[in-house]
Amino acid sequence: MEIETLNSILLLEDDESINKGITFILEKDGYQVYSCETVAQANKVFHQQEIKLIICDITLPDGSGLDFVKKVREESSVHVIFLTALDQEVDQVMGYEAGADDYITKPFSLSVLKLKVSAFFKKQQGVSRERIESGNICFYVNEMRVLAAGKEVSLTKNEWKMLQVFMENPRQILSKNQLLERIFDAEGDFVDENTIAVNIRRLREKIEPDSSKPEYIKNVRGIGYLWDKECRR
Repeated sequence: MEIETLNSILLLEDDESINKGITFILEKDGYQVYSCETVAQANKVFHQQEIKLIICDITLPDGSGLDFVKKVREESSVHVIFLTALDQEVDQVMGYEAGADDYITKPFSLSVLKLKVSAFFKKQQGVSRERIESGNICFYVNEMRVLAAGKEVSLTKNEWKMLQVFMENPRQILSKNQLLERIFDAEGDFVDENTIAVNIRRLREKIEPDSSKPEYIKNVRGIGYLWDKECRR
């Protein structure tokens, strides 16, 4: 049976028995599982394959799963599930701060993991292809995909949310506080206004033809920012 890249999973787990057990049960359900035991292997796979879901341990022989996910988050909004024996509240907080979407502690149920994986992919396959277009930007709302001049743009989770806010509210001035509330506060992150400026700069570098002369995201001195082009669905 041919496996679609839509169902590709990167598994980073150094315990051989757990790794084999997860790989076996997920491949049995038809998923393409790229099994890794080190951060180095996982990093290589992530950049060579179209990964849709990452299941990641934290304590690994050549580094930390937290650091791996932080780097992944710099360039992708791929769904991440941490699977680890670190079960203290502070560990879970660090996991979510690193960019995890879910956190499962060991010992765990393979059935529960399988259900979480199935629920994620069903959601992905069932969403509509709603999109917003503005200039040469095409934003696929439910697929977490962005095209700029026909080329796919890799965004972090926060850059993605920021772009969505702008494109759903074109020609509307958004204050820094509004952006902070819409993008960060919902997750309980503690950030300052400078974080918005940093994310704006990075987003411009990725979507603007010339980030030094932005066409899309304009500054409104002393107030905030606005998306300065019409958007159509």
